[in-house]
Amino acid sequence: MAIEQDVLVVGGGLAGITAAIAAAETGADVRLASYKQPTLRHASGLVDVLGYTPDGEGPLVDPFEAIDDLPEGHPYERAGADAVHAGLDLFDDIADTYEGSHTPKNALLPTHGGTVKPTARYPAGAAAGVASDTRDTLLVGFERLVDFDAPLAAAHLGAAGAPFRARGVTVEFPIELSADPKVTRFAHLLDRDEAVGGRGRGVRRALAERVKGHLDGEDRVGFPAVLGDDHPAEIRSELEAELGAAVFEVPMGPPSLPGIRLEDRLYEALDDAGVSITTGNPIVDYDGDGTVETVYMDRNGSRVPYVAGEFVLATGGLVGKGIDSDREGVEEPIFDCHVPHPSDRYEWFEDGAFDDHAFARFGVDPDTEMRPRDADGDVQFDNLRAAGSVLGGSDFAAEKSGSGVSLATGYRAGHLAGQRA
Repeated sequence: MAIEQDVLVVGGGLAGITAAIAAAETGADVRLASYKQPTLRHASGLVDVLGYTPDGEGPLVDPFEAIDDLPEGHPYERAGADAVHAGLDLFDDIADTYEGSHTPKNALLPTHGGTVKPTARYPAGAAAGVASDTRDTLLVGFERLVDFDAPLAAAHLGAAGAPFRARGVTVEFPIELSADPKVTRFAHLLDRDEAVGGRGRGVRRALAERVKGHLDGEDRVGFPAVLGDDHPAEIRSELEAELGAAVFEVPMGPPSLPGIRLEDRLYEALDDAGVSITTGNPIVDYDGDGTVETVYMDRNGSRVPYVAGEFVLATGGLVGKGIDSDREGVEEPIFDCHVPHPSDRYEWFEDGAFDDHAFARFGVDPDTEMRPRDADGDVQFDNLRAAGSVLGGSDFAAEKSGSGVSLATGYRAGHLAGQRA
């Protein structure tokens, strides 16, 4: 027996979540079907809108000044500037502890590698670390947390011309850990304020005491983003009181505590919106000609049918396997949506690792209602819309636009789907 909804969203990342909530806000009955664990926990937790133009100009101060000049086919051009604003408004309502919602301008934040990244929204825990702040900064790394070399990051910030003095130190975490502990291990110890050495002193105070001896007049201290999962604000506040300096988290690579925190909040928002969620099994096939009638989920070899009036495809790009490729070409594997690409595979890439590679822009080609089009420019399915990195037309990694594209196109696709279901 088929499972029926007004709207079925395929994909559980930022674009899929945004589409599902936007559709639910119209009053539609919505289900989100996600195969794999969302990629949010592997992301920095920052929300980029547009840091650089497709020509490499930037970092941009105001991304909205550049959006109207983006080339035809860019996801922002397809969705429209109003959808960018609407997607950000939806995000601001959900992630109400994030900074940046009161201004259209980008902020510059230091990363764990010592670079400076333009971003539009960022966790409150990172706010004291913005690069426009001229207060001198001490970066603190932990001996067994090899992904963050604080002295090297500080040196890179200095070489990049940061308007403050940056210095880095590496300390032993107050509780003995294994040789390569998970970032969540640090977070959970700090959440519980685990006792140190059986003397009743908590790990938070012990950490502050260990760092305090390294302060040399710095007004703020940056830690790797491991300061708790459940109680990050409380932990930062206690460290600030002990250190007498502002405390911030430096965004890290995967797995990312800010990404995990954001994922948890977004899935709470799905529950609040009344969205049904199915996870753990892939959507593999469909029925329909010009209109998608049914999609099929592979559940341990059985094909489970799902029926809806409208569908949203938000399965990710080449990395997330929403777009696939082999020696014969590039494809979208569920609905066989057209993916524009050169027939000669040697035109997919350039020689240099950081050159302008064509494959970075591979994805389906939508109309302005986010419906994928065929090679002749005709809509393939009148009730299928696409959102996020499954769309082509932008190199989101180079542009620093991935989250913004997911929010804008997810909102546009989900809102239209909900209205027309």
